[in-house]
Amino acid sequence: MKRRLVYGVVTALLTLNLILGARIYVSSTAHAEERSDSAYANVHLFEEVLEKVRTEYVDGTNMTYHDLVYAALKGMVGSLDPHSEFLDPDDYQELQDDTEGQFGGLGLVVWMKDGYVTVVSPMEDSPGSRAGIMTGDRITKINGQDDSKMQLDDAVKLLRGDPGTKVTLTIERPSTGMVKVLTLKRAIIVMDMVKDINGKKEFPVDANKIGYVRISEFGDNTGDELEAALRKMKAHGMKALIIDLRGNPGGLLDEAVEVCQKFLPRGQLIVSTEGRDPRENSVLRAEGHGDELRGEPIVVLVNLGSASAAEIVTGCLQDLHRAVVLGEKTFGKGSVQSIFPLEDGSALKLTTAKYYTPSHRVIHEHGITPDIVVPLTDEQEAALILKRSPGGIESLDETNRLRVEETEDIQLDRAEDLLKGILIYSGMSEPDKLAQK
Repeated sequence: MKRRLVYGVVTALLTLNLILGARIYVSSTAHAEERSDSAYANVHLFEEVLEKVRTEYVDGTNMTYHDLVYAALKGMVGSLDPHSEFLDPDDYQELQDDTEGQFGGLGLVVWMKDGYVTVVSPMEDSPGSRAGIMTGDRITKINGQDDSKMQLDDAVKLLRGDPGTKVTLTIERPSTGMVKVLTLKRAIIVMDMVKDINGKKEFPVDANKIGYVRISEFGDNTGDELEAALRKMKAHGMKALIIDLRGNPGGLLDEAVEVCQKFLPRGQLIVSTEGRDPRENSVLRAEGHGDELRGEPIVVLVNLGSASAAEIVTGCLQDLHRAVVLGEKTFGKGSVQSIFPLEDGSALKLTTAKYYTPSHRVIHEHGITPDIVVPLTDEQEAALILKRSPGGIESLDETNRLRVEETEDIQLDRAEDLLKGILIYSGMSEPDKLAQK
């Protein structure tokens, strides 16, 4: 009995000791975490390191506080995700030039993916597309510099430059293991955002009254250019439409909304955004004059190069059963980058929210899966890019020219066949339709 009593007392004391020790540990840990996350303590640490680098670094004779702070800001923001950036004044100006549809460079839209500078889309009629660079290609070196340790904005700065100057790229194609070195001449890239099937702005319809528009990017004038194209095609009696978003890297959210609302009833939900800050939460609805095509069938073509705003349009029209989506799974870049201009002319581009389709599907890192999957090989895609690029076929030797000219756009062919079937079925009389059931 005494032994049991002693064991009981010892057990109680040990339990009490463990509880008190745990409380002391939790309390001390909480205080330590609070101190480690103190703004004052960490700013003091930053100042201490900044001063040491400024005064003691062996090659820092010409270093300025301005340069060091800019470098620190780039590193800090660049560590968040591939799409957030600290933009110095030159970078900020380049971003503004991009959305206006004109800039100097190679015409390659790139993102950081799996640690590599990766091509989202080569822009049409650009040095990059004419050289045969494709969606998914990795740029491993720029002018001989290994870019694996670069921030995305540093790589973009090396890719861009004055028109007429040259830049050498090492390209790796993961799907085939191909590696090649290309020397390209930079050019001013001026883009029409909306083109017809011939790369022009005439917008004919075919014998079946099927229209076609290719939206290459969502820039300042995309909505207006699409409106002009729709007017021309409707004047020619258009009864169905193909919207080609393949290789479209995205652009302005407002323009994506404007494109969607041309095919939707007023008040219809198009896209919503949700972020950490409730002020980033938004719901965007159609504010147009209703469906301009009055329910006529639409097919949207997409591929891996369809990203961001292109995915918003695709996901919206798919969710609302306003269009059939055909092609290959899209890129999966569905986050919102807000631009915060700063006093010295620089800016902060920060991921602040994610996009959601009308059914609340998240786009980011998921992409949009087509209703009808029609894959293309790398060779087929490269050939089609050359066929769409003015001067692309003419730059080839006779053998390759013949091969490219004979390459069929099987995704476009499937879209046309699908719309032909819909138009034939919709043209049947009601008794005919009932007889088919």
